[in-house]
Amino acid sequence: MKIVLDHVAKGRRGGILPATDATFTSGRVTLATAETEQRPSVLGLIASGRMRPDSGTVTIDGRRSPRRMRKVVALVDAPDVNDPAPDVAVVGVVEEELMFAGRRADPLSARRWLDEHGWRTLARTPIGQLDADDRIRMLLELAALRRGIEALVLVSPDRHGGDPRHWQRIAQDFAARGFAVLVVAGTAAATALEAEPPVPRGRVGRPRIRATSALRPRRGALAPTSTEGILS
Repeated sequence: MKIVLDHVAKGRRGGILPATDATFTSGRVTLATAETEQRPSVLGLIASGRMRPDSGTVTIDGRRSPRRMRKVVALVDAPDVNDPAPDVAVVGVVEEELMFAGRRADPLSARRWLDEHGWRTLARTPIGQLDADDRIRMLLELAALRRGIEALVLVSPDRHGGDPRHWQRIAQDFAARGFAVLVVAGTAAATALEAEPPVPRGRVGRPRIRATSALRPRRGALAPTSTEGILS
């Protein structure tokens, strides 16, 4: 599977998201950079078929099909879109994600899932207090449970702190399982990865990002409810 974002932009003169190119394919990790408070989530929404760009195109295997993209691409941990509330206990987050995956969703099932992954001791911990590596891997694992998912779009893992090489390795683990993985992160994290790359576990692609606007959009809630432009 191959998803291509060609000169996608959002807002007047690209004020919300400047023209951006990115390609992510099965078995690979692609790192895209986006700065300011809203741009990472906007790019994630567009890359997962949940927001229509004001200009540019998004294709999956050469065709425009937002409907198919919504079925096969999971948007993970996007701020103000689908990131878990920080005070919700891990077991509650797991219950909800099991429900989205069409699995039995109750406290016992959630604890069994945590047991299987070595996270049982974290069941009562607020998810906002998790170590960055545990949070990122857990949310990716839960997203990967959903029926038909072939791609994962992870948004702003760098906001949780920690070494960017760690979440890059986690992303590579999922690419090795056959998923197409797009990670949207800030320039500082991308620069750190370029300066000291991790031990390779697969290929890591980089998209071309055009010059961004200096405009910083106001904070606002985003909701992936349709492919129509959510912000304008």
